Amino acid sequence: MKKGFKQLVAEANAEITAISPDEANQRRGREGVVLVDLRDPRELEIEGRIDGARSCPRGMLEFWIDPESPYHKDYFSTGREFVFFCAGGLRSALAAKTAQDMGLEKVTHIEGGMAAWKKAELPVSSDKQPG
Repeated sequence: MKKGFKQLVAEANAEITAISPDEANQRRGREGVVLVDLRDPRELEIEGRIDGARSCPRGMLEFWIDPESPYHKDYFSTGREFVFFCAGGLRSALAAKTAQDMGLEKVTHIEGGMAAWKKAELPVSSDKQPG
């Protein structure tokens, strides 16, 4: 194997910005900021959600960002700031790097993901998130 996940995540973290759960919570709900939850539907059901976050399963990210894709989501073409998160911060680091490589300019991710969010005792909901 040429590169394992640890090296890929380390390389991504060297090129992207990570923010704390508290910082992400302060940005949540601000105009022009979109929190993007990369976890799969089973994780959402088990672990809960962050109110206002958009759900985008990690496997669909590139397709939802690219305006030429039949799966494109318009909110990715708005020039907004995107704050990605997953369960522990690994997938979101890779996703933030990918989004940045695809041309999104304002991209961060929550260091430690949903686990860090919960550890910081920030609000978690069981309500359904928009896609």
